[in-house]
Amino acid sequence: MKGAMKRCLLVAGLLLCLGVQASLLARGSKSNTMKETTANMLGRKNIFIGWVDLSPDEWSVWGYESKAEWGELIKEINLDLQKNLQSKYLTDRTVTGAKDRNDENAAGNDLYIKFADVKIDENTYDVSLSIHFLDPTTNSDIASIPVRTYVGGRGGFERHVRSGLDRVAEKVGIEVMATAPGK
Repeated sequence: MKGAMKRCLLVAGLLLCLGVQASLLARGSKSNTMKETTANMLGRKNIFIGWVDLSPDEWSVWGYESKAEWGELIKEINLDLQKNLQSKYLTDRTVTGAKDRNDENAAGNDLYIKFADVKIDENTYDVSLSIHFLDPTTNSDIASIPVRTYVGGRGGFERHVRSGLDRVAEKVGIEVMATAPGK
């Protein structure tokens, strides 16, 4: 009898934990689909996308053979982010992307989207970063989103990071376009 009671309590406890976890995940994803900033960026037609600055010196941490191989992946990830922003989330805007981590030349653009505080969780591979929407003429913040974790999908390291950055792109699109994609 005591064994059956312990099993029931254990199952109930596990179900409760799963319910709490599911509600936290739902709450986190909801903020990714809603406009959070009050800034009106609809008139900003030419947008410069900054570099997601993953440290080139962390190549061995993530299991890459060389700094050059890791650097190539960083470049591919950034180019994919820029392409996703242009093709999915900022479709009626002209998007120019940084060419490398030192490229911050947003001259001639109406908006500079800068990513800062970039980190990848060593256990989950989720990407954390802050997003700053800057006026390139004054280099001042129009709006910003503090450090937040963008959860990737299933799969290995690279796929998870790319998926997390697609969520970042979606968030940028919502903030600039003032609506969720497809609405």
